[in-house]
Amino acid sequence: MISDSAKQGINQIFTRACASLTLDAGDSVAVNPIHGGNFVEPPGQLLVLTIANFSFKLLVIFHFEASRETGQYFSKPEAGLGCADVFPEIANLCCGAMNRELGGYFTHLGMSTPYQLDRQCLPFIEVLKPAYLAQHRIVINGDVILHATLCLCAYAPVDFRYVASAPETASGALELF
Repeated sequence: MISDSAKQGINQIFTRACASLTLDAGDSVAVNPIHGGNFVEPPGQLLVLTIANFSFKLLVIFHFEASRETGQYFSKPEAGLGCADVFPEIANLCCGAMNRELGGYFTHLGMSTPYQLDRQCLPFIEVLKPAYLAQHRIVINGDVILHATLCLCAYAPVDFRYVASAPETASGALELF
């Protein structure tokens, strides 16, 4: 129901959108797919965003641990904001970048706001009967480690061939209150 080129395109779009997870332009981000066919349950909290249209629903599930490195990276102590406040906004930027890229191939896309789920919900992903599951390990600056699960539920055939667009120019910074 989902073509190989669509699977590849979704992974490429996600990898490219992960640049939005960094807080500073000089930060590095590495995105590596987790292969092996077995569903991995990384530790940590779950943050879920959904991108959907009439033919599919794509759940982007971020797994993050409240490690010292992650907590420090995604905190704004000068504004009194901790990781639980900052990371959902940053994840929203990442999914927004995915939504814009997918908008070149699909009409009527909608995107949810970030919502947290207990990690005990993750095994129930199979109830959704996903047409495609992919997992990725994300490393920012060598020591901030996140994981992501992409879960695509298809209600109609999904097929597109991704061609990367020109890189976006910065139009402003996220301001957290």
